[in-house]
Amino acid sequence: MTTFVLIAGAALLVAGVEPLQVTSDSMTPTLRPGDRVVVEKLSLRWRSPKMGDLVVFRDPLHEQLAVKRVVALGGQTVALEDAVLVVDGTARREPGIDPKKIDSTYFGPVTVPANAVFVLGDNRFDSIDSRTYGSIPLGELHGRVVLAF
Repeated sequence: MTTFVLIAGAALLVAGVEPLQVTSDSMTPTLRPGDRVVVEKLSLRWRSPKMGDLVVFRDPLHEQLAVKRVVALGGQTVALEDAVLVVDGTARREPGIDPKKIDSTYFGPVTVPANAVFVLGDNRFDSIDSRTYGSIPLGELHGRVVLAF
């Protein structure tokens, strides 16, 4: 019985994680092209992602897996005002984002539909994200990044 539990646990762990290589600059400086990430695929079945999570999904424009940061959840209003992220009317502090590199960037405001997330690349100047293809339904999230190297 113990052997069965160990084998079942190992199989679940293997099925629940997946390595992925970063191929674009859209998440720089957090992730750079060539970096590898470990994607955990199980927890999103019973819990929604949180603000700041790095999530993986199939990019609707390019039909390939993409990594982006969750910046707003269903029901929230999101905007960029001179490169500053504003959620529900409040400017958000984003460590690692240099607004001076992307000043004069404006977007929104838009309201994120229920059961969806709004995602942005950390490299806002060179990222195709929810500003282009809209919010990502929760059911289309492939997983959550838990490790980068």
